[in-house]
Amino acid sequence: MSEPSASENAVGWVKSERQLERERIRRSRARRSTSIAGASTIVFLVLAAVVVTHSPGWPRVRESFFNPEWFVKALPEVLAGFLLNIKIFLIAEPLILLVGVLVALASTVTAPAFFPIRALATLYTDIFRGVPTILVIYLVGFGLPALRLQGIPTDLATLGIIGLTLSYGAYVAEVFRAGIESVHPSQVAAARSLGLSHAKAMRFVVLPQATRRVVPPLLNDFISLQKDTALVATIGPLEALRQAQIIAASKFNYTPYLVASLLFILLTIPMARFTDHLAARTRRRRG
Repeated sequence: MSEPSASENAVGWVKSERQLERERIRRSRARRSTSIAGASTIVFLVLAAVVVTHSPGWPRVRESFFNPEWFVKALPEVLAGFLLNIKIFLIAEPLILLVGVLVALASTVTAPAFFPIRALATLYTDIFRGVPTILVIYLVGFGLPALRLQGIPTDLATLGIIGLTLSYGAYVAEVFRAGIESVHPSQVAAARSLGLSHAKAMRFVVLPQATRRVVPPLLNDFISLQKDTALVATIGPLEALRQAQIIAASKFNYTPYLVASLLFILLTIPMARFTDHLAARTRRRRG
């Protein structure tokens, strides 16, 4: 049996000549648009580079921010500190997800007996969304050790993770709550009519749908978290920003800040493009 041709689909019917011509025109337009976009981008970058490098203050800017010698010297130490940023992010992310889900579930419980829990969840989100993240890190990083209570961690990175979890947990909780409330009540009613308890209906019916809907905004929050791990430097850990500060202060050159910035960009851009891809896929499915 012969293989189906390119003009045949899975069920065997053949595309018309008009349909093939339309697809050919779309591909041609897409290639032309890509070529124009690429050429215009290259022209713009070349013009921008010429204007910047021929400006009056460029030699001083190059020496202070784009010094190749200090870039090479600072890279190993800043990169070693950046590994701590990645470690903080990888530990804080699952903790934030856990806190966010629990607080979201608590804030959506409607039974009168659980009103104190719902009120506490609302109070938590209001407080930690209203207080700046850097202030939360200060309160945790300096305030908790000052209490000198037994069992309180003294590791600065651990204290920074606690501060980030408390702050970002409130934002993620609101994202999850919005996702839960976006599921139509008929879904819960149908699950209850099949004999599922409220807890099982939330676990097997509501949460899976809500999670799929909130993945893009969640990824945006985690992109911000990747950058805000640098705020932990304010309480002392030698992460990327702190290492860059030490080198810049001792050598009076700001190229180490550029090194730290590039490392964060290399980490966040892939996640941002992945978020855009998921958002576009969601729009196509709903469209």
